[in-house]
Amino acid sequence: MRKKSVRTKSPADDGAQVLTISPEKVCFIIFKAKEYDAKDEVTEVDPGSNPSDDKDVSVLEDHEDDPVVEELTSLINSLSEDEQVDLVTLAWLGRDDYSASDWPAVREEAARARNQRTAEYLLGMPLVGDFLEEGLSMLGYSCEEFEIERL
Repeated sequence: MRKKSVRTKSPADDGAQVLTISPEKVCFIIFKAKEYDAKDEVTEVDPGSNPSDDKDVSVLEDHEDDPVVEELTSLINSLSEDEQVDLVTLAWLGRDDYSASDWPAVREEAARARNQRTAEYLLGMPLVGDFLEEGLSMLGYSCEEFEIERL
């Protein structure tokens, strides 16, 4: 069975260029980023107790060896330079700093600012999942069908 396209309208409708990163990858990063954003400070209830006694609250805490952070960092670092630039551009669009028609100029700015710390930059941005989702939406894409598939 073939997956449906996540495109709801062409990005060209807003004067934007087509993404070099697939919307599916962006949606996966959004879901993982939202998991990461939901993390809380580490609180040690009782170091001698086990997770089931503590109702597994440790999975909601931001530990140094957090597998979500490791997965996101690894994924973002494995993307091509163009895909990383698209991610940063989407995050900037989603912060309401720009409109979809600004895509070419914002993407150029993100390309100039690009360095080897894209993952750290994005993960250091509070609400990065929401910003990426909003930026993707501004270009006419949606993660809705992927959200449904994850349930």
